[in-house]
Amino acid sequence: MIGREDGVVVVGRPVQGDRAQVALRKGRPPITERDGWSENYRAMHEEERPPEQGKTRRGVGAVGGILVAVGLFAAKFKFVLIFLPKILFSFGSIFLSLWFYALIFGWKFGVVFILQILVHEMGHYVTLRNFGAPVSLPLFIPGLGAFVSSPMTEDPARNAIAALMGPVFGVAAATVCWAYAVLTGEPFWLAAAYVGYFINLFNLIPAIPFDGGRVAGAIDGRIWLVGAALLLGYIIFYAGFTPFTIIILIFVLTSSIPRGIAAWRGQVDPREQIASPPQRGAIAIAYFSLIALAVAGAAGTVGHHIPQ
Repeated sequence: MIGREDGVVVVGRPVQGDRAQVALRKGRPPITERDGWSENYRAMHEEERPPEQGKTRRGVGAVGGILVAVGLFAAKFKFVLIFLPKILFSFGSIFLSLWFYALIFGWKFGVVFILQILVHEMGHYVTLRNFGAPVSLPLFIPGLGAFVSSPMTEDPARNAIAALMGPVFGVAAATVCWAYAVLTGEPFWLAAAYVGYFINLFNLIPAIPFDGGRVAGAIDGRIWLVGAALLLGYIIFYAGFTPFTIIILIFVLTSSIPRGIAAWRGQVDPREQIASPPQRGAIAIAYFSLIALAVAGAAGTVGHHIPQ
């Protein structure tokens, strides 16, 4: 409608048209934001929403947040979650063995003895890790020493090197004790050096389950029979029939003799077959040289007198 008032043109909509439009919009939600009806409509329906629905969504969101946090923690600390039980088990066996040896030798010597065994086992562990082979942490057995667990590879030379590195580390640790005894003049460290040389020399016996047995298997499996005979002769000659030596002798006789006979007949496990000729020569030189060093160290510490 167009009209004039006091000389001014007024433009407007018909009144009836406005009423029809209002009536039309009362039946459905507004489609325009111009007059604010959409905001009023949404606010009205937000107020009609049951309060429990909002609480439920917040509860689900909280649970989801906790699960996400746990997942991130597990992903970030996967090493801890997997290896922490193994680490605790390994260290638990160390303290149990320490308590056992302390009852026999006293706390000071028990600690040094455990450390020498640990250094020996770490020689195996570090070597196998460098080879990329799976290996367990050292596990101690009171009265019987310790061991690391790793599957044998198809390479007998690599198996021999991994077995040999334990006594290499052990002999080195005994030499450190000897040198410290000379510097300080304390007989305690001389005794510790002798024990270190002896236990590593004992471990070099060419019979299974000793480290020397693994090395001998890469040279010639028939040497296992010699190793079993040497151990038996040692126990008889020194009358060393103790529970410890009896257990070790049973292990050796049941493991080395059947395998030695099989090697004599040419029936050898592929994982324990002899290495190639050049490798056999190098392994034999390293093996017998280490035996000579351990014998010299044990004899030297026994004959060495520290001035008081």
